[in-house]
Formats: sequence, structure tokens, C-alpha cells
Amino acid sequence: MGAQRFLPTLDFARELDQADRLRSFRKEFYVQPDSIYMDGNSLGLLSKRAERTLLEALDDWKQYGIDGWTKGKHPWFTLSEKLGERMAPLVGASAEEVIVTASTTVNLHQLVATFYRPQDERTKILADELTFPSDLYALQSQLRMHGHDPEEHLILVKSRDGRFLEEDDIIAAMTEDIALIILPTVLYRSGQIMDMKRLTVEAHKRGILIGFDGCHSVGAIPHAFHEWEVDFAYWCNYKYLNGGPGSVGGLYVNRKHFGTAPGLAGWFGSRKDKQFDLETIMTPATTAGAYQIGTPHIFSLAPILGSLELFAEAGIEQIREKSLALTQYFMDLIDHELVDMGFEIGNPRDELRRGGHIALEHREAARICKSLKEKGIIPDFRAPHIIRLAPVALYTSYEEVWHVVHTLKAIMTEKHYEKFTNEREIVA
Repeated sequence: MGAQRFLPTLDFARELDQADRLRSFRKEFYVQPDSIYMDGNSLGLLSKRAERTLLEALDDWKQYGIDGWTKGKHPWFTLSEKLGERMAPLVGASAEEVIVTASTTVNLHQLVATFYRPQDERTKILADELTFPSDLYALQSQLRMHGHDPEEHLILVKSRDGRFLEEDDIIAAMTEDIALIILPTVLYRSGQIMDMKRLTVEAHKRGILIGFDGCHSVGAIPHAFHEWEVDFAYWCNYKYLNGGPGSVGGLYVNRKHFGTAPGLAGWFGSRKDKQFDLETIMTPATTAGAYQIGTPHIFSLAPILGSLELFAEAGIEQIREKSLALTQYFMDLIDHELVDMGFEIGNPRDELRRGGHIALEHREAARICKSLKEKGIIPDFRAPHIIRLAPVALYTSYEEVWHVVHTLKAIMTEKHYEKFTNEREIVA
């Protein structure tokens, strides 16, 4: 994008909002008055479209009962496939390579159960020490089911500074005993984007399958999973995709793996025309649909339909352009207003490496987050000392970013945070 013009004034923030090509999308969301929402990288806000499609699904149940599986506004029997088709452009895949199903960790279990095939000296799984812990718990349990000790067979690439990962270190760990690699697309604390294309090329040079956790990237940055020949990926849809709490997750499987039997089989992975034959031997779908397990959660799928309408209209490239501009403006303001207050920017400044959120570090981070919430700003705390602030392209304004930074300045100047303990809440 290049350097963008910056002035520290409120008038300049309002000028940026007037020039914002996506500003009309803000009215599509339930943005609460007297509150600034900066936690869209944990749970996105409800949109009016998502509310509408959820109510339409309820109406289908009301009107059709069990016939809602094949009738109504959004027939349930093929809803996961319909959503996969609409979500595919966001991850750079064909419709057949994407299915909306299960949850992040369940999908990880499914994909590892399918593609982790230890043999001879290739028995280990490569991951990293900065990944979201749920992924590590799943990998540890998968290794145990194969009779392997996670202490020896789960290899975690170390971070040099506690913030970022170096691709060179990951590639160096791609040794002959690695059977599978699982990495994040974007690190959940620091927001660093991994070089997925390079890592995939290097893994395949060594005959290793590689998959990515896209929870902190899908809906925030463009992807090209098929073009990069990524073997598989999985993600949640309640963060940047605004699918709602407990929203059904998504997975991608490269078409070169179609026909690989699902490691965890269930009847919704059947070929659609065969599913209700109810035979004792499963006939899997010939697409990513094969990796579904159980009956879809219709009322957790339905809001995603409305949300994806907004993404189709806005375009992921424009969303990324505004996201980068918002986070750059955020950093410029932090640099200008919060100097000598103990803050440090812990996310990449380089736009090629920066995801969708700001990782603002401070030794009093937990109590500063509580102070922000009391003042009507909703942040996110990540141990040990990170305040995550996510200006979401579809509903965050530049003026809101200005107010967040100036509120932080007032909190520190007035020592408002000192009234709180520096410990996280039960749900951080």
C-alpha cells in the first residue's frame, strides 16, 4: 500500500471515515451506542443479514417441520455444501474443496485422523510453541491414539522472541522423521501472518503433508489455499466472519486428496444420493463434504449465510485494504500519543506480515483491559501482557480508533487502571 498520510487530530479521523469505501457496511451491524467494540477477532458482531437468515431458518422449521431438510428458504440437507461454495472465494479454493461443518478442534481431529499416517521413521508431527493451545491438545491426543508419546513425537518450533516465528526455523525442523505439519495462518497473540506458500513448498519438497489453522485469518485476509497446494486447512467462523457464538467451523481439503477415506467417518460425510440408503458400508462424498461427521447444527449455520452476503458485496481485497489502513492508523496514533507510557507494539509493522489486529503490550495489560471495559471499550486480553485490539473493516470507524487511543492515554495519565487487579477474568 505504501505510506499513508497521518495527522493525529479527530478531524483527520473523521476525514478518513468520509473517504472510506466500506463505511456503508457499518449500518449492517448491531453496533451498540456508547460502546466501542474491539474484540471482533474473538467474536464478531451480529449483522442484520445474519439475524435475517437465522430467522428464515427458524421459519422453515415452523412452516415445514421435518420437510425443512429439502424445502424452504434454505434446505438443511445441503446447507453445509451451499455455505462451502459461498465461502470458497475467501480461502482461495473451489466450491468442492470447502465444507462448513463441526468446530475448529473437531475439524482438526478429523483432518489429523485422516492425514496423519505414521510409518517407518516418519512418526512425528511438527507444530509451534505459539499456536493456540487447543490445537496442541488435539495433536497430543491423536499421537497417544497411535501409541506415541507426545513428549517425543510432537515437535514444537521455538520462537526467538516470544512474539513471532521464523519460517527458516520451521523449515529447518522439517526433518525426515516428520509425518505431518500443522501451523497457524496468523499467530493468535501477535497477529503475524505466516508465509503459507513458502512453507507448503518446502514441506512438499520433503514429502510432508501440511495443514493450516485459519481461525485468525479467514475473513480478514485473502488466501490462495488451492494455488499454494496447501493439503488442508480448518477455521472458525465466529471471529472475522461474524457467524455468532458457537458458529459452525469450516475446513478445506485440496482436491488431490479427494477419495482419501475420512479418518473419522459419519453419515453426513456420505455421498448425498447414497446417504439415506442407510447401508452398512459408507459411500463417502467425492468432495470435501466427505469429512463431515454428524448432522449439521442448522441454527449455527444459518447466520453465516447472511454474513457471507456482506463479504461477497464488500470483497475480501477491499476488506484487507481497509484493515491494513485501520491497523496502520492505530499504530501511528499509538506512536504519537502513548510514548513513554510503557506500551509496546507487539504485532508486525510490515503490512505483508500483519494480520487484522493490534497486539499492544504492557506489563499492566490485564488491569488496563478492565479499565477500558469500564469506559465502554471492549478489548481482549491474552496472557501474559497483551491487549488485543481488532479494528474490523466492516464495522469499525477511524473515529473509534482515535477514541480508543485517547481513552488509553487518559487511563494511563489518570492511573484509572490502578483500581483493578492485574489478573485476567475467568473468560479473557
